[in-house]
Amino acid sequence: MKVGYINYLNSYPFYHQMFQGDVISGVDIVSDYPGELNKLMVKGELVLSPISAAAFPEMQDELLVLPEFCISSVGYVKSVVLYSKIPIEELDGKRVGLTSASKTSVNLLKILLEKFYNVKPLYEIVDPNPSFENIDAALVIGNDAMGETSTPIQYTYDLGDLWLRKTGYPVVFAIFVVRKSKVEENRKIIDKVISSYSNSLKELDENGENLIKAASDKYSHINYDIKHYFELLKYNFTDELKKALMFYFDEAKKLGLLDEVKEISFYE
Repeated sequence: MKVGYINYLNSYPFYHQMFQGDVISGVDIVSDYPGELNKLMVKGELVLSPISAAAFPEMQDELLVLPEFCISSVGYVKSVVLYSKIPIEELDGKRVGLTSASKTSVNLLKILLEKFYNVKPLYEIVDPNPSFENIDAALVIGNDAMGETSTPIQYTYDLGDLWLRKTGYPVVFAIFVVRKSKVEENRKIIDKVISSYSNSLKELDENGENLIKAASDKYSHINYDIKHYFELLKYNFTDELKKALMFYFDEAKKLGLLDEVKEISFYE
């Protein structure tokens, strides 16, 4: 059974036990950017995976959402950032690079700019770690946002912080899903993966030193306080975060960015 893994520091806590030797027989972990995992889920090549929250609407009839887990932040998150050469209020008609790595953050930025700052830039897709030679600003996410930029950039905007201040809601960046058609034949393994996720998060809460050390070793190029970073993130998919996700879906639908989501079906 193929299980997706977002190859970012923010996803590591879910997979710690599997990566550290608690291998689940029958599980093949596929590691990639969230955008690539979204594509694999669309193609039916993954049974269970975190996906960009914004990828859910187009697949909603084929997926069940794991009700316990998400990757979210309440305010400042550090790893979803708009770098800009000019103030955000002056980006109307300017060239803004959009990461190809994640759909949730792209739509988040578009809603913020167009609804709350009343600016409509010229968008173009750029590499996850972009050059700023021919653009005025760029959305950078995940590990790429947690290092030093190759070009000095004057303005930095944390999208989790902007979203909370403008809307009053947290951001749900990713959710965990399973394909409905694959549940019955894989239920035992799915439940083992869910149990492993839970145990890893419990370890982070109760005795996180080993997990943080292992995450630091895996992502040694990230020069950041990993313990503090994990404290910024929310992994428990609470009712508040489910409400926040529906608000995000509604705002994206109003701008024509996503299909309507009327109700989420959860895995039991």
